[in-house]
Amino acid sequence: MIPILLNVPIIPNQAGLQRRIEQVNNSGWFTNFGPLHQELTERLEAYLGVKNLLLVSNGTVALQVAYKALNVRHAVTTPFSFIATTSSLQWQGHDVSFADIDGHSLNVCPTNIEKALTENKQIDSIVATHVFGNPCEVDQIASIARSHNKRVIYDAAHAFGVKVKGESVLTHGDASTLSFHATKVFHTVEGGAIVFKDAEKFERAKRLINFGIDTANGAITEPGINGKLNEYQCAVGLTILDEIDSILDHRLNLFSTYRQELESVVDMPSWLEGASKNGAYMPILLESEERRTAVMEALTSSGIQSRKYFSPSLNTVNGANVTMPVSEDIASRILCLPLHYYMSQSEVRLVASNVRGAVK
Repeated sequence: MIPILLNVPIIPNQAGLQRRIEQVNNSGWFTNFGPLHQELTERLEAYLGVKNLLLVSNGTVALQVAYKALNVRHAVTTPFSFIATTSSLQWQGHDVSFADIDGHSLNVCPTNIEKALTENKQIDSIVATHVFGNPCEVDQIASIARSHNKRVIYDAAHAFGVKVKGESVLTHGDASTLSFHATKVFHTVEGGAIVFKDAEKFERAKRLINFGIDTANGAITEPGINGKLNEYQCAVGLTILDEIDSILDHRLNLFSTYRQELESVVDMPSWLEGASKNGAYMPILLESEERRTAVMEALTSSGIQSRKYFSPSLNTVNGANVTMPVSEDIASRILCLPLHYYMSQSEVRLVASNVRGAVK
């Protein structure tokens, strides 16, 4: 039995990668905003339709630098996300409040955000995740942020290439962060990026990831860290970017087949109207935690990997101890099925068939 893996990272084309590695080696410029760093920045800005994109060493650093550049002190955020969304805040000593999610989209609920802001005047920022690449209610959140004079940071780790009404989802908020971890639809092995609305915040962040040093004059402007992406990682990113359209097209076709095969069998998140998809993940919702366990066991017995992603609900960890009933319910029933570039349509149908058999 050949196992069906949950995820397999994209392997960059060897010829293209070798050519770029030779370019790095011949230049002797291995890090510190080198020529491949500049090329990847420009190509990503063009491909994604954004400005002020800053490459960083990973997606968690992207969040931390965004918080620092925007002077976040107390954020309201979603309890249904990867742990880094909240732990990156807590690591820096920021206060964290939670707003429960919408049970259909699985994104943080705008009404609950507004309630949290009304009840706690110390909150200065909103941190929202585009869960599984499904955009949040960006217009509603923008309206709430304006009325309460709050900053908005989006964790867009899953949302590479996603658009809302024809424009990149990354243009929303004061900053959006991306992860380029090997498991993502586009990767640099490890890496990430921040897209800033304001050019001055972008320039500050560029200094922050370079020890607080202004590269123009060498002046140290404030305490910083080392959060730069090196040239070898940029070589991987540029090579994968050469093929990104075919990668996304294939993933989206697999995602669509899953949705067709499992329609009326299990619940699946509802997508924001007017938003595109990128096939980043294939989440399903079972009727109970017990049913999820049964489905996982059935899949495992057939050599098929799956993952309880995201679980547990983040309001239950690291001493938070607040109740978020919708998020806690979703976290107990969520399951992500295999989805990656190297899967075939027949494998998707096989996984779906196993899910149908286990649900009945």
